[in-house]
Amino acid sequence: MKILLVGGGGREHALAWKISQSPLCDKLYIAPGNAMMKDLGECVAIPADDCVALKYFAKKEDIDLTIVGPEVPLVEGIVNIFEAEKMKIFGPRRAAAQLEGSKIYSKEIMKKYHIPTAKFQVVQSYDQAKETLEVFPAPVVIKADGLAEGKGAFVCKTDEEAKEALRIIYSEKRFGEAGARCIFESFLSGEEASLFILTDGNTIIPMLAAQDHKAVGDGDTGPNTGGMGSYAPAPIMTPETLDRVLEEIVVPTIHAMNEEGTPYKGLLYVGLMIDNENDEINVVEYNCRFGDPETQPLMMLLKSDIVPIFDAIAGGELDESMEGLEWHDGAAIGVVLASAGYPGSYEKGKTITGLDDLESTVAFAAGVQGSPSGLKSSGGRVLCVTGMGEDLNGAREKVYGEIDRVKFEGAFYRKDIGDKGL
Repeated sequence: MKILLVGGGGREHALAWKISQSPLCDKLYIAPGNAMMKDLGECVAIPADDCVALKYFAKKEDIDLTIVGPEVPLVEGIVNIFEAEKMKIFGPRRAAAQLEGSKIYSKEIMKKYHIPTAKFQVVQSYDQAKETLEVFPAPVVIKADGLAEGKGAFVCKTDEEAKEALRIIYSEKRFGEAGARCIFESFLSGEEASLFILTDGNTIIPMLAAQDHKAVGDGDTGPNTGGMGSYAPAPIMTPETLDRVLEEIVVPTIHAMNEEGTPYKGLLYVGLMIDNENDEINVVEYNCRFGDPETQPLMMLLKSDIVPIFDAIAGGELDESMEGLEWHDGAAIGVVLASAGYPGSYEKGKTITGLDDLESTVAFAAGVQGSPSGLKSSGGRVLCVTGMGEDLNGAREKVYGEIDRVKFEGAFYRKDIGDKGL
């Protein structure tokens, strides 16, 4: 089978690592890929959001299956473009991808179909936002409506923090058109979990729950990032909690999309807030693709071959016999090495050393350039050092025991990834 993987970040590196192990994968192309993915497949210099160029490449190379990593091409309709040419592709169609493409759309779906989520107010302008703050005071969560690389949500404990969030969204226009509208949400207490669902719109296969760490600093302090680390499985997701999430949230969401005439197939990421104290589970957000950095530990833990499942979903033929995903025993953790200044402005081009010194962990690359023998940083999140152990503590010891071997000027990382699970 000839497979095309779209994307070039840490999530795609982990997916390529797993896909390349499949006996079904005869040839793997990665567009655009990155310098550390060249040993796993052939990197093709086509941007992930150039949907038309990707279509022509897939036709020219007679690709059997395309797998889309990032959200932008999905929201822009790459699946529609490929399916119009009768080509197999894994991911939701454009209309269904709006679950991530528009926070307002997803909240309205949840409201219409009684899927538990925080109370919210849609805001159309800066003036309306200032007025809304008077009747929707802190603590409050303010989110840009559109795609913002995971950085468009602000947890505001005070009105001053809320005003600063509005300044960033509207005056600074950090998120461009994605911030033209925003939503105010009630603050939810509890513990977050990320649940990934594989579905063809009918059959549902849950993966292990993971826990992401969005804030830049230890103890969940500082501004939100794209994710500073994650671990799986998340102990907060007990079997009983999973059953409840499937019954109250996942099944109603898939049903809602079918009812709306926009059936959902692909990977559905459900971000959850689990409040055991008050016996509440709420949806924080939906994403239309695998999460980053949750994918890294999940792919390490996954024992099953992922390619037949991607292929079945792309063909709309997911069989219930595939529901029994096999997982390695134990736990896995991934810790992100980031550039100084991230998630604000940061310098690029810092020489990376020490990757060859990793013995029991794998470094998945997010923001790198150059060749494997001469790597330099090119992003805010540069690498995700990932390891697996007999339990979460064992996985943490492996990762934190080796992460300092990898060096580049200004590198930093959180030192408490996985603490909540312990």
